Amino acid sequence: MKKKTLFKYIAGALLACAATTACNKNFLERSPLNEYKEADVWKDVGLVQGFVNDLYVQMRSGFEEVMLSSLTDESLMIHGYSTAMVVQGNMIPDDIGRLGDFARWDNHYQRIRNCNMFFEKIDQVPFSDESKRTRLKGEVHFMRAWYYHMLVKYYGGVPLITKSFNIKGDDQEILNVKRAPFADCIKFISDECDSAAKLLPLTYTLPADKGRVTMGAALALKSRMLLYAASDMFNDAPSPLQGYIGADRADLWKKARDAAKAVMDLNIYELYQPSGNPTESYSRIFLDKDHKELIFVKQYDKALLGTSHDKYNGPNGYHNWGGNVPLENFVSGYQMADGSTFSWNNAAQAKAPYVNRDPRFYATILYDGAQWKPRPTDGAAIDPKGVIQTGKYEPVTGKDSIWGLDTRGGTIENWNGTYSGYYLRKFMDKTLDAQFFNGDQSWIFFRYAEILLNYAEACIQIGGADEANGRTKLNEVRTRAGMPATNAAGTAALMAVLKYERRYELAFEEHRFFDVRRWKDADVVFNTNALGIEVLGSFIPGHPFTYRPYSIQDRAFPAGKYLAPIPASEIRKNSNLKQQSYYQ
Repeated sequence: MKKKTLFKYIAGALLACAATTACNKNFLERSPLNEYKEADVWKDVGLVQGFVNDLYVQMRSGFEEVMLSSLTDESLMIHGYSTAMVVQGNMIPDDIGRLGDFARWDNHYQRIRNCNMFFEKIDQVPFSDESKRTRLKGEVHFMRAWYYHMLVKYYGGVPLITKSFNIKGDDQEILNVKRAPFADCIKFISDECDSAAKLLPLTYTLPADKGRVTMGAALALKSRMLLYAASDMFNDAPSPLQGYIGADRADLWKKARDAAKAVMDLNIYELYQPSGNPTESYSRIFLDKDHKELIFVKQYDKALLGTSHDKYNGPNGYHNWGGNVPLENFVSGYQMADGSTFSWNNAAQAKAPYVNRDPRFYATILYDGAQWKPRPTDGAAIDPKGVIQTGKYEPVTGKDSIWGLDTRGGTIENWNGTYSGYYLRKFMDKTLDAQFFNGDQSWIFFRYAEILLNYAEACIQIGGADEANGRTKLNEVRTRAGMPATNAAGTAALMAVLKYERRYELAFEEHRFFDVRRWKDADVVFNTNALGIEVLGSFIPGHPFTYRPYSIQDRAFPAGKYLAPIPASEIRKNSNLKQQSYYQ
């Protein structure tokens, strides 16, 4: 590896060391970073730790400016940023728009190369404590599984590369690899998770190791991947590269069930319920630290930049950027508090659409009239109570209607305003002035609620005696949220409840993009225009408000194109890489 290339990895490792305090205190007293050679790394335990830390640094969290939710029916990215190409079904192998920032073919393979290099070199490193070598091996088995799972869930079968390549002008081996069958990729990821789980601790005791992967994280990754593999999208696929051909579905669901149960059987995780108020409890899942629902997270420290999630997505009336605004398509799907369906055709519900909804609604969505937090100085006199204003209102005096402070016609800031009439509430820290400061919320890669829903889905699909077990775990998630337990029976009825729970319990956590595809619902669900809400109200007490859903963006989903196309640039370099059948 060239010095310049290695510098990139060690520089990232240095940031990771600062974030985790896992490197020894003499790390900064070494030679300048740009003088390290590859051989130096594998002679020094501190540098090896930094090398592994960089694998954590490179894991993309969901707190980037563009959220994956804006490539689904959850939200709209008001600044565009090439999201329209994806949601309007215009991706081509030469350009997959903003999806490329998530699917990351090149970046993921760079991380996989580092994992492979680690396994080639780790046994020559002079550890004084063999338990640390063992633990690092477990971490890197997890990381290799993680980066492969990221590729497989976007692309299906991909090349399985288990050694590092030193690219030279006459070395073409790397340029002749083929995509492995989907089934082989799933087995590889599952085996890597098993290898990681055997080597990783259940928990850590040292503060310096906080945030590292555990046995539970490895088993949770296996659970997610096997659930996806058992789903409709990956069965009876167009080719072995895009899924299973003639697989035993019952066996796949049993493996998914058992993988989720393995996490449950660790008996160290539980649903977090710190308050008797379901809305507050749900909000605090994403703000409180170190509780027992968390399985694996990416931590942020305000002293080391922190996360800009609040600034990226907060209302423009607070001098934030609007960002990924929830859609009416998503909002209208929230059930009423009694579990019944909300409908704009119900006159009483249409007059007061934000009353008596699923408690998670109030923890996830900022809607017109929602109590939020104190305004910045230039807005406090206009709105001393800090109430979200996304409508147009009849004034107390005068004739002309007034735009709300959080609209694109608002008087505080007339850009960065929502197009949908909503803003994101989930993950937000009400105590933070996001105009000037970053937050320290953790991005959650895995939490226990997902595992319970994974288990429930697999049990529902297996049916028979497993159905009751699935319904029990489904209801644990549902009742924690303050919703009534379901008595639904039968696969179809229970799957409808399961799909609702995954949609709203796991909202904006990067599940919807994959769930709708793997259920093969995308042809309908994502083939619907994005909707916003028009709010016409009044500042005069007692005067009525009216609400009107309307289309804000044309959207389309090309039938059956569930997987992303293999990048054309990769196929031009290597003709052995077969394109997805529907992009050929």
